[in-house]
Amino acid sequence: MNELIQNLKVQIIEQLNLKDIKPEDIGDNQPLFVEGLGLDSIDALELIVLLQQNYGIKLARAEEGPVVFKSVSSMANYIMANKK
Repeated sequence: MNELIQNLKVQIIEQLNLKDIKPEDIGDNQPLFVEGLGLDSIDALELIVLLQQNYGIKLARAEEGPVVFKSVSSMANYIMANKK
């Protein structure tokens, strides 16, 4: 799980082109939106693409987005629960 979390941090930085942020700057449970990393709705779309491209996972319902993308840990949990 820790390896997945570390990989996700790198992938998020690359996908969102967060040049001034390093993987170690992102806490496992740090909120990704608003008060956390400050991501926005466009970034959420990029995270959806990241899940599809890197893990072959699509969100079953749009309502899952806020729960899945709450933090890097919640993304990792979703991937582990839904990977094929």
